[in-house]
Amino acid sequence: MATTILVVDDELANRELMIELLQPEGYKIVTAVDGQAALEEFRRNQPDLVLLDIMMPRVDGVEVCRRLKENPESRLTPIVLVTSLSDKADRVRGIEAGADDFLNKPVDRLELLARVRSLLSLKAYTDELERAELVLFALARSIEGRDPYTGGHCQRLSNYSERLGRRIGLPVEQITALRRGGIVHDIGKVAVPDAILLKPGKLTPEERKIINQHPEVGESICAPLKSFHLVLPIIRHHHEKADGSGYPDGLKGDQIPLTARIMTVVDVYDALTTKRPYRDASSAEKALELMGQEVEKGWWDPHVFSEFRNLLTARGGQSSTGGN
Repeated sequence: MATTILVVDDELANRELMIELLQPEGYKIVTAVDGQAALEEFRRNQPDLVLLDIMMPRVDGVEVCRRLKENPESRLTPIVLVTSLSDKADRVRGIEAGADDFLNKPVDRLELLARVRSLLSLKAYTDELERAELVLFALARSIEGRDPYTGGHCQRLSNYSERLGRRIGLPVEQITALRRGGIVHDIGKVAVPDAILLKPGKLTPEERKIINQHPEVGESICAPLKSFHLVLPIIRHHHEKADGSGYPDGLKGDQIPLTARIMTVVDVYDALTTKRPYRDASSAEKALELMGQEVEKGWWDPHVFSEFRNLLTARGGQSSTGGN
């Protein structure tokens, strides 16, 4: 399949020039006449790279860039801002919007092709990473599917932990780690036999030892993916307790990474509000009451728990979620 480049410029002559320079190199070119049309063309064609004029009617290039980079589905697509402007302030605006590169008008053919090839090479690499992530996500969901009582658990944890991270004010890279961590936090359970994982009654000490190894197993599964370096602490430490009685490392208080403390609070709430073979689901109110008592015991981070409770209240009600 040919590589697709979206060329956005309100001047016909500039669009035609880009087509003339790029089509002989084997690229498929789609065009848009302004910023609003660019957003529509992007959704329609999912291009591999965008060449984007800055000065355009309706929606200017910087705003288009910002919107595409804020969208998780398009943020990895390289964007080159093409402009005749030499004002440093405009370049700063472009950088702040997430632009990957700049080209000055009039466009030099050799410079254009060099920048396009370089960015497309980087895009191919990020696509490989994304495919690896999708494989891990599929494995995590297949593990979740082994237990009929945990349907949707991973996605709920991903959503809740991401929103709680935003509420607390974490930087974007840690919020991304929470979103990913919600999906893969229990991926290590792939090594737990069904007879243990699905056992309706109390686990024996030997069985408990096996299931308690899943955070370390999960960390080892995801460790080769360098883009998951902020996810690994979530996977390993989401069963730690603030008083040091958790596993696998018995960390205490602030020794536990904040992202892991966030995941733990969400995970516990989800577990309490899910029906199990050996108990009914608790109501949201009852679950929060019990967790409040556990905070007093020193198990969970009190600030994280308070913010999570406020998050549920701010949503206009404490809806049940479910999980383990």
